Amino acid sequence: MIGAIEKQKLVFIMNRDSQARLTISSPLEAHKANTFLYNVVGVDVGFENPLFACLEMDYEEADNDPTGEAAQKSQQSLTFYELDLGLNHVVRKFTETLEERANFLIAVPGGNDGPSGILICSENYITYKNLGEQPDVRAPIPRRRHDLEDPDRGMMFVTYTAHKTKALFFFLLQTEQGDIFKVTLTSDEDMVTEIKMKYLDTIPVASSLCVLRTGFLFVACEFGNHRLYQIAHLGDADDEPEFSSNTPVEEGDTFYFRPREAKNLLMVDELQSLSPIMHCKILDLANEDTPQFYTACGTSARSTLRVLRHGLEVTEMAVSELPGNPNAVWTVRKHGDDKFDAYIVVSFVNATLVLSIGETVEEVADSGFLGTTPTIACSLLGDDALIQVYPEGIRHIRADKRVNEWKSPGKRTITKCAINERQLVISLTGGELVYFEMDQTGQLNEYTERKEMQSDVSCMALGEVPPGEARSRFLAVGLEDNTVRLLSLDPQDCLSPLSLQALPAPAESLNIVELGSKDFRRESSATSDTKERRGVLYLNIGLQNGVLLRSVLDPVTGDLSDTRTRYLGSRPVKLFRMTIQGNQAVLAVSSRAWLSYHYQNRFLLTPLSYETLEYASAFSSDQCPEGIVAIASNTLRILALDKLGTVFNETVTPLRYTPRKFVIHPTIGVMVTIETDHNAYTLEGKIQRKQEMARELLTTAEPTDQDMAKVLASEILRGDLNDVDFGAPKAGPGKWASCVRLVHPVAGKTLWVEDLPQNEAAFSVCLVKFLVRAEEEYFVLVGTAVDLQLNPRQLGGGGRLRTYRFVDDFQKLELMHVTPVDEVPHSIAAFQGRVAVAVGRSLRIYDLGKKKLLRKCESKQIPNMIVDIKTMGSRLYISDVSESVHFVKYKVKENVLSIFADDTFPRYITCSMPLDYNTIAIADKFGNFSVIRLPATVNEDHEDDPSSFWDRGLLNGASQKAESVCNFYLGETITSLQKATLIPGGSESVVYTTLSGRIGAFVPFTSREDQEFFQHLELHLRNEKPPLCGRDHLHYRSYYWPVKGVVDGDLCEQYNALDYAKQKEIAEELDRTPNEVAKKLEDIRNRYAF
Repeated sequence: MIGAIEKQKLVFIMNRDSQARLTISSPLEAHKANTFLYNVVGVDVGFENPLFACLEMDYEEADNDPTGEAAQKSQQSLTFYELDLGLNHVVRKFTETLEERANFLIAVPGGNDGPSGILICSENYITYKNLGEQPDVRAPIPRRRHDLEDPDRGMMFVTYTAHKTKALFFFLLQTEQGDIFKVTLTSDEDMVTEIKMKYLDTIPVASSLCVLRTGFLFVACEFGNHRLYQIAHLGDADDEPEFSSNTPVEEGDTFYFRPREAKNLLMVDELQSLSPIMHCKILDLANEDTPQFYTACGTSARSTLRVLRHGLEVTEMAVSELPGNPNAVWTVRKHGDDKFDAYIVVSFVNATLVLSIGETVEEVADSGFLGTTPTIACSLLGDDALIQVYPEGIRHIRADKRVNEWKSPGKRTITKCAINERQLVISLTGGELVYFEMDQTGQLNEYTERKEMQSDVSCMALGEVPPGEARSRFLAVGLEDNTVRLLSLDPQDCLSPLSLQALPAPAESLNIVELGSKDFRRESSATSDTKERRGVLYLNIGLQNGVLLRSVLDPVTGDLSDTRTRYLGSRPVKLFRMTIQGNQAVLAVSSRAWLSYHYQNRFLLTPLSYETLEYASAFSSDQCPEGIVAIASNTLRILALDKLGTVFNETVTPLRYTPRKFVIHPTIGVMVTIETDHNAYTLEGKIQRKQEMARELLTTAEPTDQDMAKVLASEILRGDLNDVDFGAPKAGPGKWASCVRLVHPVAGKTLWVEDLPQNEAAFSVCLVKFLVRAEEEYFVLVGTAVDLQLNPRQLGGGGRLRTYRFVDDFQKLELMHVTPVDEVPHSIAAFQGRVAVAVGRSLRIYDLGKKKLLRKCESKQIPNMIVDIKTMGSRLYISDVSESVHFVKYKVKENVLSIFADDTFPRYITCSMPLDYNTIAIADKFGNFSVIRLPATVNEDHEDDPSSFWDRGLLNGASQKAESVCNFYLGETITSLQKATLIPGGSESVVYTTLSGRIGAFVPFTSREDQEFFQHLELHLRNEKPPLCGRDHLHYRSYYWPVKGVVDGDLCEQYNALDYAKQKEIAEELDRTPNEVAKKLEDIRNRYAF
């Protein structure tokens, strides 16, 4: 059964046809007019007619009663609907009015597994019901002992999961405080006689729970990171009290338990979630070339300030200093069948250091390597021989320690080399190539002819030897004349040229790798299913100007095609072959290290969030099966990559309350955040509440119970549950807790924090440089409200503007003065050396005074309430809570604020951002993103005559209107908009963050050709890749206003997920090849984002 919130309920019958394919019948109706549906579950009735239980409320009387009394008295009902399979018809079988308001139903296993029926979760109670003679079984929901929350506030279960085995079944239910209870039913001949509840543990409040058969519990948290717990115990053997429905308690009373540290559920993993992002700024405060995302996330005590960096998180396994500055490092195995590396070889300017890998890494002298010379390359050759290439020659070390040497002719030295397990190519001074290949006996033989190149060789690369073959077919050679040449290594045409690619700059490094295939060197079973393991052969070219080129290499002809370009950093790009999850990958080292790898059928190129590396090699040991050994200045580092596939890694700073906004000092980089929670206690408020409870306990206790009352009172005063683990107690409506915090975001530490008094809530913050102060000093303004009640909205103590200044070398803030205002200051913005403040629906301009801020100008023309102010030049862009944006001009001579234009649509604005002087991007609370622009004919000095009725303007607003340039329905409430350049050398885009934790970008088209191409691609994908649930894409993106001026990039990127025949069909319609379409998608992403 599928039910709408109102009226409609449809029943679908699912079957299988003769080919065992799923078939779905036409829906059967079970509609009921004037009815709200809260929840619906299928009742487990074994093989009887299907039965559905619905939690409903009839609102017909309430709708017809203008006094509202009927609405207050309205009650929910539990209704059972039966599908008669014989008549193919749905009938209402039974309905019953409920005493308490319920929020959801739980189906109890039936048939041979249990007694069937349902559990009703309502306020303060859980009730078991079933049809027939079964009496209701009702138990109160246990509460925390000495809880700071209002005892009259109801307690509810918010989510559940059921677990069923052949022998037993149980439910795990979670209260709105996060406490998990194990609920079991005791039955006697299919009649349930008792509900038992036992406190298990406390975890963050979840929107969904799932018990896995392997003994794990997945918690999809309402806010913050999702968690995976291992169920260590089910609470059967502990001394925790068990609560029973048979225990007599008076109506309104309940059971009490003591929350404690978790011992039954052990957290084993976390899944990163930014939900909800309250505010975000994108800046490069850490001077890392790529900007960081500073996001204020979470709610209440689990709030965090997260610094997101684009890149993979790197775990540092070991760091050791070396006796000098090395220039290269390699790892070598002793035998072809070895799982792990045996040696780390480090090359210096005039020496080579060999370290053995075991439980510890230490220097060895009997490896056979020549230590008195620098090394150009080294590797395992064949099954058990080692090879070392150094400037004067080649050293071939056999398994029995016999050494064969090849000396370079005359005064010529070896400059570059390429090596794999069977082949070796060296270049001598002057550009001469010498090719060696290993024969069946393990001897290294020189190919008779040498190849003279036209220019000096700058780099070379050989591919891996494919399984079952004797050699790699291709040699790539980078020359100083800005070309890369591909040579054949087949015996018939050895060292003959196959293809050439011209480069925009000299090549620094080359690498031939098969992405999407297994690493044959490290896979013992590589020969078993080689067809499944073959990927695409790529030639990666690292240039000296910091650019990486990636071309597809044809494995038959050696032709290069489909070249992709990516700027990596300011230093020349060096390339190293790696192994990631058994697959081949490439590490590119520039001013940042980047990893090019295949993960979950997607090709990814992601930077590593680590300092600059100079040289690297794949590393494998018992402790670190897939690592990287690298050198940075004079240190040797062993690194591991754990969280593959992630876009960001994060550093987290905990906060006390829900973060609302923050500002960052433009030169020092310190951050001022304001945190505010409704229905919460301050630290001082908590102490006062405990003292009240203790006093109340002592005064109400009988004289004979005074000793016990004193013990309990001291227990209340001592009790201090950690809000992060157990949730912050609810203080009640109209109670506010707030603080102002000074944070060093890069170091991730709090420098200073000030708690505001109970019920004073901070709503806005701004950094201002006042013209009246000659020195370059920034002041922090915080807008607060005192005794604000949300429903019905009223302000008991007025608003405040708190002015702070930085002291103690920017380590803390000092309060200068407080300015009272008559409404809530929802937004503050610096404006021409003064400050513009939104006080309710009034727009005011203040200047700095000695004892308070001085009001200079005021406008009361905004209709409802100002929620956002942005400024540019002499213009202010004022966002109203429900009437979109108003364009305001400040006339200096007259000292007047005049609205000269506004929007034609009513929009409930959440945030805005000016794109240029006449254009502003806005987002509303329903999930729409829009760009509005003033037409060229707008006169900002125009002013309506307020005395004239006919000159009131269009739609009772300003006489001049902005035009809508773009409309797009995103489906999530946008909380921040910002213009930012996300990658070095990239272009600006509009980056947004949403309440559910999404980060995305709107990127501008720079040419009409690009815009038409993506528009046509979107058109094809709407037809070829319809949504899973069949909803029309165009209708969805036009939910409030018709989509205009925006192409859905997420839909366009689904092109790569289509099968090749569909890709080819669409590409032909666009007069392109599938590779060209994929390249176009990759190019626009690389130009603006990650």
